[in-house]
Amino acid sequence: AQGRAAGAGLRPDFPILEEPGPAERAITYLDNAATSQKPEQVLAAMDEYYRHMNSNVHRGVHTLSARATEAYEAARAKVAAFVGARSDREVVFTRNASEAINLVACTWGEENIGEGDEIVLSVAEHHSNLVPWQLLAARKGAVLRFVGLDQEEGLDMDEYCSLVGPKTKLVALQHVSNTLGCVNDVETIVWRAKAVGARVLLDACQSVPHMPVDVQALGADWIAASSHKMCGPTGIGFLWGDMEVLESMPPWMGGGEMIQDVFLDHSTFSQPPMRFEAGTPAIAEAIGLGAACDYLSSIGMEEVHAYENEVGAYLYNRLQEVEGLRIYGPPPTAARGRASLCAFNVEGIHATDVSMILDTKGIAVRSGHHCTQPLHRHLGINASARASLYIYNTVEEVDQLVDDLRSTIDFFRL
Repeated sequence: AQGRAAGAGLRPDFPILEEPGPAERAITYLDNAATSQKPEQVLAAMDEYYRHMNSNVHRGVHTLSARATEAYEAARAKVAAFVGARSDREVVFTRNASEAINLVACTWGEENIGEGDEIVLSVAEHHSNLVPWQLLAARKGAVLRFVGLDQEEGLDMDEYCSLVGPKTKLVALQHVSNTLGCVNDVETIVWRAKAVGARVLLDACQSVPHMPVDVQALGADWIAASSHKMCGPTGIGFLWGDMEVLESMPPWMGGGEMIQDVFLDHSTFSQPPMRFEAGTPAIAEAIGLGAACDYLSSIGMEEVHAYENEVGAYLYNRLQEVEGLRIYGPPPTAARGRASLCAFNVEGIHATDVSMILDTKGIAVRSGHHCTQPLHRHLGINASARASLYIYNTVEEVDQLVDDLRSTIDFFRL
């Protein structure tokens, strides 16, 4: 049942938040867009698997195998329910979101993208939603088209609508930007793509952990997401796909689990999702992801989104007070709001220097290009610092960031 409040009350569930840092105080963890921390409930679920049911799945009739299989498939059902899938058969477990996107590129893409066909992306895509399409386009002679940014540094929807045309076979865009924080207009994205018969893939890594996501309402053909950004373990992600589309896709990797019958000269293959899950899967990690879905559902994704809107706006507004600081992306008052993250630069100080000094004060933020090098070039910068919040961060931590950021700037201005 839902009802737990996001914020300080959740912090006891995350033991690492009490981990001491170099400033002799608990680390202020503001790097959640890179990975979230894991609650005790997720750690306990994975420990339970290894202590009481460790066995391979789908391959045995003995008690431990049955327990493991039941827990593994229960996790798939939890993920399916979490994103509003029609069936748990629409959820394919992968190593991460990158593998999920590569799976689509190397199966559906190989069979449906040809010479001269167009794939529409944006200048703001994470490398995981860019490089697979570059590789596919190089193999097939396809053309990549890129949507730019509007005046608020969100996706330019007028340009998007003009780029999508009769040659467009695929639109692959992020739902929420990991650098700009903009929330894209999925309704228009899908409508325009479907009008020309194109498929739509959404990189949902920065939306699934932070807001209610209903794949049926979104209308895309696939979404890709990562466990480790939503309180789950590393080493597992998932691809949701419309069943009709999944059934049309050939296998990618061969091996055990994904087969129906194997002969010396040929094989037949399982139906989705097993068709795409060759070999022993990440069983404990899947169970951990299922526990993460349970954890977030116990709070309620509406509550998660509302809290993050509040604390994210506070972060944006407090950083705006810092002289010489430039935040990238639209303001929280934008039509679709803004994610609870801010990528920024301070005039005259390199982002890595800012982040390194903040670390000495116990503040963990990320610096670099955030796997969005083309976006950084588009913005005319080579790096940025990024503070990103989650359900356990507080306004007090934002205040601490701003205080320590000001002292960091003073250090460099001496």
